[in-house]
Formats: sequence, C-alpha cells, structure tokens
Amino acid sequence: MTRLKTLKWGDWLLLALVLVLISYIWLQISDVLNYRWRWSLVPHYIVGWHDGRKEWFLNLLLQGLAMTIRIVIFATLLAFVFGLVLGLARTSRNLVISLLARTYLELLRNIPPVVIVFIFYFFLSAPLIEFLGLERWGRLIARSGDYQILTLLLGDMRLFPQLVSGVLVLALFESAFIGEIIRSGIESIEVGQREAARSIGMSRIQEMRYIVLPQALRKVVPPLANQFISLIKDSSIVSLISIQELTFKTLELVASSRLVFEGWITCAAFYFVICFLLSRAFARWET
Repeated sequence: MTRLKTLKWGDWLLLALVLVLISYIWLQISDVLNYRWRWSLVPHYIVGWHDGRKEWFLNLLLQGLAMTIRIVIFATLLAFVFGLVLGLARTSRNLVISLLARTYLELLRNIPPVVIVFIFYFFLSAPLIEFLGLERWGRLIARSGDYQILTLLLGDMRLFPQLVSGVLVLALFESAFIGEIIRSGIESIEVGQREAARSIGMSRIQEMRYIVLPQALRKVVPPLANQFISLIKDSSIVSLISIQELTFKTLELVASSRLVFEGWITCAAFYFVICFLLSRAFARWET
C-alpha cells in the first residue's frame, strides 16, 4: 500500500496505457482473427483426471515443467564445473591452454545458440549416449519398475537419454558464459595478494585454492545467479532436438487441442513465475 501511495499521475497514466494496449491486443485476437478463447480447458492440461485409475496425474504442461526443472538443475551443476575449468584455463600461464580455452569461449559466445545446440547434439551428445548404451539401460529400468528414487530424480527412465542430451547440450553452451564470469572474478583479485602468496612459498594451486578462488567466487555470485535465470529461459532451446521439456510439451498441447494463445500464454506464465521468484530471491540474498 505504501508503494501505491508513492505513484504519481505519470505512473498511473503509464499503467493505463499498458492496460489499453493489452485490451487492444485481446480484442484484435478475438475479433480480427475470430479466435474463440477456451481457458476452461487449460487446467486439464496442467493436472488431469484418469477415469480408469480414478486418480489425478500430471498432464502435459506439468510433465514438461518437471523435465525443465530437472534439466536446469543438472545442467547448472555441470556447467559450473565446466565453467570453473574454463575460467582457470583462461587465466593459466600456459599459452596453449589459455588459447584453447579462449577459442572455445569465443566460438560459443559468437555463434547462434540454435546452431550450437544442433552441433553439440549430433556430434557429441547423441554418439555419446549410443556409445554408453544409456537408452537401453533406461528402458531396462523402466520395464523392471524398480529404482523409484531414480524415477523421482530423473523422471520417466524411458526418456533418460533425452534428459542426458538436454543436460549436456545446455551445460556445454552455458559453460562458456560461466567461464567468462569466473575469469573476470579471478582477474579482479589484486595482484599484490597473489604476489604475497607466492612470496610465502605457496604453489600456483595453493594460491588459487586458498587466496584467489574463495574471494573470486564471492564476487561472481550475483552474475552467476543471473546466468542461472538465463539458463532456465535458454532451456527452451533444447525443444528443437525433441527434448520433452515445457516448450516441447506446449507444442504438443497446441497441436492436439488448437489452444494456440492459451497454451503459449500459460507456458510463458510458468517461465515468468519461476524466473521472477528466483530473481527476487537472489536480490534478497545479495542484500
């Protein structure tokens, strides 16, 4: 209420213009496109009722959201490990290691994400999954019905190869940005501290472990948090390689029900709520 009282007439005018714009778009969709809104059907695609089993189940949108959350969590952990290695490699005194890391970072940061996703999927992820036999392993577990903990953590084991593909592709893509963030954090540490560490006989590894990295990681927490939120939004890219996350499931919903606007607006709302809540949580954490 106190914030509402601080709004001036210009703020109210801006809010009124936004509402007018939304209303105009809504009318254009309804009248010009002759679109019939069917919002009453949307809840069924979030949580459905199975008449045979007489129980509720997670329908398309929540299935996709669950897969998105799994992919984002595992991809974040893996991307941080890759990014930390890349950040250390970028600041290495070895010219070859530094150049290789920089080449990787520059390539990924200057090529469209869609191209990178397809390259990683067809040349790395898919051959690796086939080589390790992950698809056959996932099907065996799905048929056995055991390992409920694995099912809880990884979802439907028949889709385990897709989960691995999505995690690998996103982790390798996002690691380039995380690597640059960590590099900037390492280089922000004063040279005097590193010289002092060497003067007391610390090795390069000890210098990084005890002096540089603890300070650098504290400094890069805010940009890493922002990158985590970006990863959630970037996860929609893997729908292009048939990973059944939220965007892919929304495509299925739209194709099967013709709920074009309702489906995509609901999908956008899911992404917005997750990213907004996380951004507010990280903002509180930083303060």
